[in-house]
Amino acid sequence: MNPERPLDALNDARNKRVLLELKNGKQLIGTLKSFDIHINVVLYDTEEHVDGELKRKIGTAFVRGDTIILITPQ
Repeated sequence: MNPERPLDALNDARNKRVLLELKNGKQLIGTLKSFDIHINVVLYDTEEHVDGELKRKIGTAFVRGDTIILITPQ
């Protein structure tokens, strides 16, 4: 599918593994479960990575949209 709008791209990524890059330099990798129009997202089976290295497993995470720089499917 070729999404026409940004929220379409996120909807296509629902229930798939995604990588979030955050403003603080950390990366979160998890399964995208839901999001809203502010790009607040809920991830399941979330892992926190710093400089490409696994730091900790978080589990379920709510990430505020204004802290996200990039979201990409894995």
